[in-house]
Amino acid sequence: MKDPELLYLIGGVVAVLVIASLITETLCRKREPTPTLINLRQRVRAWWWMMLVFGSSLALGRTGVFGFYTLLSFLALREFLTLSPTPRGDHRTLALVFFIVLPLHYLFAWAPWYGMFLIWIPVYSFVFIPIRSALGGDTDRFLERTARIQWGVLTCIYFLSYLPMLLYLPIPGYEGQNAKLLFFVVLVTQISDVMQYVFGKLFGKHPIAPSVSPSKTREGLIFGGLAATGIGTALWWATPFHPGAAAAMSALLVLAGFLGGLVMSAVKRSLGAKDWGRGIPGHGGVLDRLDSLLFAAPLFFHVCGYYLSTDMNEAHGRFEVFDNILHLWQ
Repeated sequence: MKDPELLYLIGGVVAVLVIASLITETLCRKREPTPTLINLRQRVRAWWWMMLVFGSSLALGRTGVFGFYTLLSFLALREFLTLSPTPRGDHRTLALVFFIVLPLHYLFAWAPWYGMFLIWIPVYSFVFIPIRSALGGDTDRFLERTARIQWGVLTCIYFLSYLPMLLYLPIPGYEGQNAKLLFFVVLVTQISDVMQYVFGKLFGKHPIAPSVSPSKTREGLIFGGLAATGIGTALWWATPFHPGAAAAMSALLVLAGFLGGLVMSAVKRSLGAKDWGRGIPGHGGVLDRLDSLLFAAPLFFHVCGYYLSTDMNEAHGRFEVFDNILHLWQ
């Protein structure tokens, strides 16, 4: 939070929220509010709270950021698993996931133990989960139940954890500024969601997958995506990219965010639900707000690392890992 450019970014978002609040409140007072306008006002008010929480986590430093995303993963996974009843035989498996797999994964990320961060969930945890369920003795729909838990762990914990891991990317000439890169990813992805929603409401006529998400239209994706890409390109000065690379990275975030949201909507529909929860007025649940980040975060992390020729294994060796864990213990 001592980085002036990061403060400029936060100030810009606050200014946009102030303008959006004034517009929505004025429209609601001057005319009979429509359901769309009421939903828009709820969304703007919710964004104030989300911005406050996100900014507070940045103010607390790396540990605050990792703690914040640990909580988000917990809430997102809880919403995911709540939509589908879990038989008694899987209760101990869920305890393993929530109280061992999740905290250990974020501990490896915070340390940072990059090698273990990469394989803890897709290798070790994916082995432990079916073993624990098999020991429960319930074979009814065993594969379906196990795959559902594994998918929830992969998306809500593993994919989401790539966002705070951006703080550890070793970027020459950009040391100590990685919080801006995290802010860039979240900002572009979320603005893309907002722009697609707005343009879809104004001009949307051709749904892309009507049975999955009727509100996602070609017009919303194209015009909203172009607007978000333009905003991301204009913020190149806050990133380690030149304008052309910032445009390409923004387009990647737009596409990955759209596809992530579409896939999670398909999962939602298969479970017979419209929203993942009701925790955020106007948005649904926590996972409804995070779905576009689930695919965008890991893709951006690895593409960015490849483009900038970073080496996480070399930058964050095992000795640093144990030093950080020892410091935490002390």
